[in-house]
Amino acid sequence: MASADIGLIGLAVMGSNLALNIAEKGYTVAVHNRTASRIDQFLVTAAEQGLAGQVVPEADLVGFIQAVRRPRSIIIMVKAGRPVDDMIEQLLPHLEPGDAILECGNSLYTDSQRRFEYLRSRGIGFLGIGVSGGEEGARHGPSIMVGGPEAQWRNAQPILEAISAKFNGEPCCAYLGEGGAGHFVKMIHNGIEYGDMQMIAEVYGVMRDGLGLAPAEAARVFRDWNDGPLNSYLIEITGHVLDAVEPRTGRPLVELILDKAGQKGTGAWSAIAAQQLGVPATAIEGAVAARSISSRKDERVAAEAVYGKPVRGTAGITLADLEQALLAGKIVSYAQGFAVMARASEEFGWNLPLATIARIWRAGCIIRSRFLDQMSAAYVQGGSTNLLMVPDFVAIMQDANKALRRVVAEAALGEYPMICLSASLAYFDSYRQALGTANLTQGQRDFFGAHGFILTDREGEQHGTWPSTLGK
Repeated sequence: MASADIGLIGLAVMGSNLALNIAEKGYTVAVHNRTASRIDQFLVTAAEQGLAGQVVPEADLVGFIQAVRRPRSIIIMVKAGRPVDDMIEQLLPHLEPGDAILECGNSLYTDSQRRFEYLRSRGIGFLGIGVSGGEEGARHGPSIMVGGPEAQWRNAQPILEAISAKFNGEPCCAYLGEGGAGHFVKMIHNGIEYGDMQMIAEVYGVMRDGLGLAPAEAARVFRDWNDGPLNSYLIEITGHVLDAVEPRTGRPLVELILDKAGQKGTGAWSAIAAQQLGVPATAIEGAVAARSISSRKDERVAAEAVYGKPVRGTAGITLADLEQALLAGKIVSYAQGFAVMARASEEFGWNLPLATIARIWRAGCIIRSRFLDQMSAAYVQGGSTNLLMVPDFVAIMQDANKALRRVVAEAALGEYPMICLSASLAYFDSYRQALGTANLTQGQRDFFGAHGFILTDREGEQHGTWPSTLGK
């Protein structure tokens, strides 16, 4: 007999924590896993937390599906890519019209769009759901970004809102549009996250190598910054990371961590999508490149041996400069990410609610920060205006860009790599330059490829009369 309010497949860490979160909110959750022993392990954990009565374990897939009340909402938490498609094919013969598959992994939005279309033709809903907040968020309240058919969203809405993070009592969960909308927004969230983390790392590099701060001293700075305009989850955890001590050696943990950053693809997907949509996202692109460079440790060691160790200098860069530079870079990164979403909304007909996206990122997610309230208010008033044109952010940037300029300039002279912060400054300067240099680019393109150009004093496409350079 169907007794569960929702089903969940995949009891690895994220899936288990989501299931416990659902149970804790008073809903009954049926659980299934390919390896049955994981179900047993999960039941032990659920019992330890007093939640066993809210769990319906099913090692048999058909029995699991039948345990969920119709119209069924079944969450799948399996590895992105082919495993998701394989799981859909296993479920499909046993589902009925009106049921929905809720895919909550980090899937590429085009895959979610394809699955949405495929299942819609069979009367089954597909919700591609972005879940941000990591293991802790999954257990106690993530930010949830939903894309797919609205009817199936309404079926799952009470549970998804209940398990989401709350900001001043408001659920950090929203329906964002059909198809791949939810996973697209989650992808851009992760791209912004990449940029944010890289800019923090670049500032830390100046603290360490230029100002001579020990990790514990840098931790205190980040704790202080978290009480100001930079208040955010990433600034907060940076202080904890820098404060951590490796117990066996007693040394700061950060000094023992190998400087090779991993990535799972979402940042690169964000950069590629931005390029395909014709929207500059230089901070995201820079962050992806920085992680790729970091992975080439042996090459970097060899290059330093050839070119020499950098002779560091800061020429009077202050901690206040670094704070303001980081603030400016962060605003540019968010402005770029929201601009990409605005363009995608037009391109794919999603009508993405940008103000709502800013609101559901205020708690639970990795990039939650103090000024998301200002961003949300700006989009309520100004549609899809670039954040750099919003009065609140104009006021901040007019001062903060000066610090960003000083920091990037001194970093160049002092040989500090600043891929993200310098990219943010270049974007800001390009964005606010009324007369750019693309007139020359257009002339060059017409010279070698007859691509044409527009003249400022007449209508229509024009071409130049160029000398031949063949044979010279």
